Amino acid sequence: MTASIQQSPIEAVLPDLEKSAYDKVFWRTVPLFFVCYVVSYLDRVNIGFAKLQMLGDLDLTDNVYALAASMLFWGYVLFEMPSNLILHRVGARRWISRIMISWGIVSISMMYIGPLATLFHTTPANVFYVLRFLLGVCEAGFFPGVVLYLNQWFPSHKQNRVLAGFMFALPLSLCIGGPVSGWILQNMQDTLGHRGWQWMLLIEGLPAVILGIVVLTCLTDSVDKARWLSAEEKALIQRNLATENAHKAHNFGAALKSPVIWLLCAILLTMNTGFYGLSFWLPSIIQATGLDNVYHVGLLSALPYVVAGAFIVANAMHSHRTGERRLHAAIPAGCAGIGLILSAAFASQLGLSLLLISVAAAGILGVAPLFWIFSGRALTGAAAAAGLAMINSVGSLAGITGAMITNVAKNVTGSVNSGTYVLGACLLLCCALILLLPRAIVSADAPRR
Repeated sequence: MTASIQQSPIEAVLPDLEKSAYDKVFWRTVPLFFVCYVVSYLDRVNIGFAKLQMLGDLDLTDNVYALAASMLFWGYVLFEMPSNLILHRVGARRWISRIMISWGIVSISMMYIGPLATLFHTTPANVFYVLRFLLGVCEAGFFPGVVLYLNQWFPSHKQNRVLAGFMFALPLSLCIGGPVSGWILQNMQDTLGHRGWQWMLLIEGLPAVILGIVVLTCLTDSVDKARWLSAEEKALIQRNLATENAHKAHNFGAALKSPVIWLLCAILLTMNTGFYGLSFWLPSIIQATGLDNVYHVGLLSALPYVVAGAFIVANAMHSHRTGERRLHAAIPAGCAGIGLILSAAFASQLGLSLLLISVAAAGILGVAPLFWIFSGRALTGAAAAAGLAMINSVGSLAGITGAMITNVAKNVTGSVNSGTYVLGACLLLCCALILLLPRAIVSADAPRR
């Protein structure tokens, strides 16, 4: 009897089945995380707009603001890794829901800094520090948790589209956040006895609580629990992941010893230092040109992120089409550094300065989707849960450095723009570090569809 080799039913219809499966996963996960990420960043950087009114109302200084802005990241760094390990154990649905509901509640409570200071017989500055720290504790694990979750569904060669779609939320949130925050500050001042910055914290914090409930209702924890996938689609996705995961680090101890992981940490730290320094202080930089209307400040602060939003998608699509990743990350980082440095040199010319800041914002955000593909290619399993959290934790230290660099430089020179030179240098270093990544991490070795 002669043996015959036959195609399995899955292999016979593989292209159509694969497209159907991953389209379903994309539309079930990415739009929901997209909206969550928009709300996350609105909540994270709206403090830069609250500053324009809050400091005067609560008799706080720029030094207090800079320290409080950075306190979020102390909580984030300390609790990032435990949070992601818990997510790996209990599932993304419940844990991401908990993250969003708790951070929304803490964000809203910041509108009552003054009354809370009176209640606890302390100063508004101390309440401000504590609430910002708690906000970081509550939000810890959200971003690396989402990246971990997406890595449990999509192989790396399909992640350009996924992460670009997800991370487009970042520039969009900053585009929306500027005008919306400025409008609230300008038009809701003293409405129903509350100041504009208090209304802003309430209106921009409440969606996080609502979305936390949506996540609990709609998210699916794993491929095998997805009732909306057929048995053949589940088998295909799990087979693709198993093939890719065989080449990744599974043990967190091994991941800790890997020079590549620490190189990724350094890349994210330098990249985020530029980003957070820019996002926390951009409203103040614009206001320092003599613009007093906070709504107009908000509108102008959105312009760099409009440019960044277009670039983040275009860069990811071109990288996917060509299969090249290293230069698609390194060149934008270098351009971002040059853009920030030149924006400080031409700070007195608002139009030119905003154009250069737009180049910087586009460059910084253009790197982000590719960076997380690099990280996802190196890790899987528990190593991914802890490793991605560790990388993001180290990167989150940039929230401290970015917030403080600009303030220290302002105290030394008297100009809020002077710290921008240091932020630009960080991004040039980021460019150099990306060029050091090994080919195995930056290559796109699977067919692109």
